[in-house]
Amino acid sequence: KRKMHRRSIKSSLRTAIRKVREATAAGEFDKAETEFRATAKKLDKAGAHRIIHPNKASRLKSRLSKHIKTAKQG
Repeated sequence: KRKMHRRSIKSSLRTAIRKVREATAAGEFDKAETEFRATAKKLDKAGAHRIIHPNKASRLKSRLSKHIKTAKQG
């Protein structure tokens, strides 16, 4: 039961990260930033509950933020 719960949370994290990357690639930066805020919240929660390591959550947030920032400039 716990395994299924953790798996569903990890799956939703991957989906959220993909949405941010797709919005950025399409040039929809407003949508990307909105998705990023929601994704960051999910990552923080998952890290706090040890579903993923807190440092991994932080690293993913940092990389997504950098991805959006560089896409806006270029």
